[in-house]
Amino acid sequence: MNNPSTVLMRARQDPVPEDWRVFTKKRGKLSGFLGGTSDDPDPLLVMTPDEVIEYKNDRKPLKIVNFYDLAAVKLNARAGTSSGSMLADLRVWVDLEYLDGRKEQWRPAAFWNNLQAIQGFIEAYGVHKALRGRN
Repeated sequence: MNNPSTVLMRARQDPVPEDWRVFTKKRGKLSGFLGGTSDDPDPLLVMTPDEVIEYKNDRKPLKIVNFYDLAAVKLNARAGTSSGSMLADLRVWVDLEYLDGRKEQWRPAAFWNNLQAIQGFIEAYGVHKALRGRN
């Protein structure tokens, strides 16, 4: 596993390794005020061949998922509507099952509505399993 701070620092600079995926999001003044400080770096989600690291703001700890610790992942979704509305609210996440039996849901905090980030997670895990999987 790489040092998470080093990975984030490198991801903020160009270029990054070809096998990394980086998602960035500009922090607005309102979100800086409500969810961190305006001096915080912009939110960042980095997917490497071995892990996913998410930085939301300086008030939140880094969220790190190490693929070596996982037994399985599964895409999950739920849609809901409110009465009187023709629009549906779609929530998508990845169920994680760890080797030690723990289970949790992964949905990036700063990129919660970014389906490409969710798909990127599943693809990165699939590549990890194919190249570095357990026998």
